[in-house]
Amino acid sequence: MFLPSPRIAAAIKQAALLLTAVALVAGPLLQLLLQAQEVPAAPAPQAAPVPAQPQLVHLQDYSKPPSAFPRILQPYRAQELPQPNLSNSPRIDSLMRDGKIYLSMDDAVALTLENNLDLDIARYNLNIADTDYLRAKSGANILGVNAGIVQNTPGGGVGGLGGTVGSGAGGTTVAASGIGTGTNGLVSSTLGIGSSITSFDPVVTSTLQLDKNNTESTSALSPVPVLAQNTYTADVAYTQGFQWGTTLSVGFNNTHVSTNSPTSLLTPDLGSNFQFKITQNLLQGFGSLPNLRFVRIAKNNREISDVAFRLQIITTVDQIEDMYWDLVYAYENVRVQQEALTYAQKALDDSKQQAKVGTVPPIQVVSAQSTVATDQQNLILAQNNLQLQALLMKNAVSRSVEDPAFAEADVIPTSTMLIPREEVVIPTQDLINQALGHRAELVESRIDLNSRDLSSKAVRNALLPSLDAFAYYGGSGVGGVVNPAIPNCANTTSTFCFNPAKAPPPFQTATSVGYGGTLNQLVNSTAPDKGVGLTLNIPLRNREAQANQVRAELEYRQAQVRLHQLENQVRIEVRNAQFDVKQNLVAVQAAQYAVDFARQTLDADQQKLRVGLTTTTAILQDASTLTTSESNLVSAKAAYEKSRVELDRATGLLLDHSGIDVTDATRGQVTHLPRVPDVAPRQDVLPGEQPTPSSPPTGLN
Repeated sequence: MFLPSPRIAAAIKQAALLLTAVALVAGPLLQLLLQAQEVPAAPAPQAAPVPAQPQLVHLQDYSKPPSAFPRILQPYRAQELPQPNLSNSPRIDSLMRDGKIYLSMDDAVALTLENNLDLDIARYNLNIADTDYLRAKSGANILGVNAGIVQNTPGGGVGGLGGTVGSGAGGTTVAASGIGTGTNGLVSSTLGIGSSITSFDPVVTSTLQLDKNNTESTSALSPVPVLAQNTYTADVAYTQGFQWGTTLSVGFNNTHVSTNSPTSLLTPDLGSNFQFKITQNLLQGFGSLPNLRFVRIAKNNREISDVAFRLQIITTVDQIEDMYWDLVYAYENVRVQQEALTYAQKALDDSKQQAKVGTVPPIQVVSAQSTVATDQQNLILAQNNLQLQALLMKNAVSRSVEDPAFAEADVIPTSTMLIPREEVVIPTQDLINQALGHRAELVESRIDLNSRDLSSKAVRNALLPSLDAFAYYGGSGVGGVVNPAIPNCANTTSTFCFNPAKAPPPFQTATSVGYGGTLNQLVNSTAPDKGVGLTLNIPLRNREAQANQVRAELEYRQAQVRLHQLENQVRIEVRNAQFDVKQNLVAVQAAQYAVDFARQTLDADQQKLRVGLTTTTAILQDASTLTTSESNLVSAKAAYEKSRVELDRATGLLLDHSGIDVTDATRGQVTHLPRVPDVAPRQDVLPGEQPTPSSPPTGLN
């Protein structure tokens, strides 16, 4: 018979006593603690809510649970998260003067990083990934993280060659850490499937029960007409899994039974037993690879979330820079159309004066009036476009446009295009190498490949049969009081009597055994329960596991092809972006030549008009040509600046070239103002002043 050492026996006895005490007082103690730590109810919401204060985002690491000390009930309380911050950053107020917003390119990017709602939505994915990592560390399966791009800000688009951009809560594109949708509904992936995992968080279960059972007898042999039996139960169990595929379980059970039956040997009857059991997976589920797969995948998903947020910043900044150049074009075009209208109006006035003295026919006045009407229409269209671009810009750089002063404010762009005389020539292969090393989409795909490789190995482990080795040790004890209704065999000849020689060991020398004596039997080998064994589970044919393994490999190969496809797409995007830069620079030069030629032609015709060698109609045509050429030049400059932005996006260097601190963008508070290249301060805009159009040409008289 196995006898544990006195030290071990004493330790087990103390542990059993402790578990019993916990079981008996857990209910009342839990109630007292809940009352002691009860959080007062939140006050009723006010009629006029206070605006939310600016908050730092993603400063709390949700991958670590709140400490349970000294508040031991903290793990069982919900965490209160702050409401979304829907107020604009103070930077907007600093840019407003006299009811106008004087906005530079750098300020527009900074406001976007602080206020743009697309970034706010995507920023939550960082914290969501933290919670998934915390969930995985408990042994639970992961829920996945949206890694798609949010693009719900109207007014801008992202370049590339037909790549789709998702829009929705958290991003809804098919991404490395998310799921896809198929023709017939949701399509699940093999990512993360495998053998079952026992919770790494210890689980304690307890049962406290009081049962009073009265049963009416219908047997002629029953000693009593109504059998009364009171049963008190106190059970405690502890279970925990470990990363190498081991499961530990401890059970401790106690019963106290009293009855009025004269045939029961003991009343009350005390019973206790415990069992300590260790189970180890030997085939399926063996080792840390299958048991920590969710933790490793969740960690990879957390890295993907960081990369995806960087991609979100790139996408949003790309969008805002394009929108800014659209605003600059609209602003410049209004100036051009105002100059054209001013010139046409002066031509009309001169034609009227000349018609009065008979130097020009009346039809000349009608022609000038038609030109004025056309220019007025063009100016109205340009002004409407400017208002639209200003509205789109204000929406993009703010969280809310509900403030009337902000909503009605005009937006004055204080930056203009800086066009180099010659484009710096960078070898195409160097640009492609930069893109292959910096593009966020490629980084996401490489991390995803790592997760799928890990998952494929775990799925391959699940092909094996389930073979578990287990060992356990336990004991049981009895106690109570010998029923006084049963006579001692020494005092009677009846066969229905109490014989100490045939009684359980504790009652061979005593007629009463307390609870302490009952627990002592658990560790002194009075009635031990011990053993070892193997459990084998072999699924015949094993078709489900085979299908999972092959599908996991196919999905991994598919991801490899997708990565290669992305690399090819990046190469094409870089080449195409470089072509656009060269082409748009040539277009700017051609448009500048056209403006210079149109201006020189107008000046020459004005000289002819003074000596009577041409007509006012020809001058108006020259002015119209100059207006069109100037508008085309502004448009060509905007297209060139957009192509520069697209090249930076295609190479993945947009944030580096713009001087954007990703940490500031993550917090939502810009401490380092961006420095966007190829931008010059506008010379005709001073703070507090409204820019005026240039004076119209003279010489019509």
